[in-house]
Amino acid sequence: MAEPLAVYVHIPFCTIKCGYCDFNAYAGMDALKDAYARALLREAQAARPLLAGRAIASVGFGGGTPGEFPAQHLAALLERLRSIAPFEPGAEVTLEVNPGTSSPPYLRALRAAGVTRLSIGAQSFQPAELAFLDRIHSPEATAAAVAAARAEEFESVSLDLIYGLPGQPLDAWRESLRAALRLEPDHLSCYALTVEEGTPLAARIARGEIEPPDPDLAADMYEAASALLEAAGFRQYELSNWACPGHESRHNRTYWTDRDYLALGAGAHGYLAGERYENVAHPRAYIAAVEAAPPGNPRPALARVTTPPPPAQVADWLALRLRLLEGFEPADFERRWFVPLDAAAGPVLRELAEAGLLELAPRIRLTARGRLLHGEIAARLLVQLEETAPRLPGLAASAAPATLSRTEPT
Repeated sequence: MAEPLAVYVHIPFCTIKCGYCDFNAYAGMDALKDAYARALLREAQAARPLLAGRAIASVGFGGGTPGEFPAQHLAALLERLRSIAPFEPGAEVTLEVNPGTSSPPYLRALRAAGVTRLSIGAQSFQPAELAFLDRIHSPEATAAAVAAARAEEFESVSLDLIYGLPGQPLDAWRESLRAALRLEPDHLSCYALTVEEGTPLAARIARGEIEPPDPDLAADMYEAASALLEAAGFRQYELSNWACPGHESRHNRTYWTDRDYLALGAGAHGYLAGERYENVAHPRAYIAAVEAAPPGNPRPALARVTTPPPPAQVADWLALRLRLLEGFEPADFERRWFVPLDAAAGPVLRELAEAGLLELAPRIRLTARGRLLHGEIAARLLVQLEETAPRLPGLAASAAPATLSRTEPT
């Protein structure tokens, strides 16, 4: 049997779309949910040839807010996937929920459907910060959601937090971390607020209504999180993720380690046999594409290939591997790209090491200071690879994706 793969399912519905969010998410479209559920079932069925001879290692429901989708639709999709391919023993099934809208009966239905891991969007434990982020729940609702998840015996409970808000004091961030720790989660994801072009938050900053986030203060908050969580027994295993032993996200690790994942749903991104693709984004367009396709084969109308040029593919591989604190071995690079790492990026790696941003032995990995500059390091690696790729024909040849049994237009 071929290597197991992951399945990502995008649920694009939200009660309110937050002002900082640029995800493929929509509020006020509840009337589409039943039709969307039918489209997901049909797309999953059409993916059967891609799953032939493979097991499913994990399923991740993202969004939007998957926890706003009826539990019976989520259960039906999981059952359809089980009918198409076997689930590995102990397969991880993660679903994101919001506090305040995740009732005990709803969580009970998710657990019965096979969801093993809950990711709860706490974001903050400060009421004023929640209001700024357009979140409609309270800190007390987060505590209630964690308690309900524990009562239903989910195998792992994670909390999401956001830091680096305009005007956010460092002490307020520390208190949110302490409040999260008091709930005894198994996993914490801490993300810096980013101002995405086209969002209401970006417009407010452009109009001068609020100050932009302070990157230096955000760096201090990141370091505070690392110290507090380490002292509490959490292990940082990725730039934005900390876990109690055994509770690392196995599904997300698929993304960071160059493994295959099938994408289902509007705007979902997938990666199979070296080829990246994304589905049509708008829920109505997605439903229409599935309904208009020949029976059993909606995929040609859904997806377009988005595989980047070879240097960008290699830079993406390096950037994702460097997100993991374990880093990687030079031999891992050569096995994947058939080119020695030193030939492809040696000069810039040594430059980064001399600057104290990178360790070169025994594995290639970011230093504590380098973690604060991951984006800049990734950009520098791309520039280096664009310079060296023309002199390394093998690199371009090895980056070519394998042929898939799909017929999406490019």
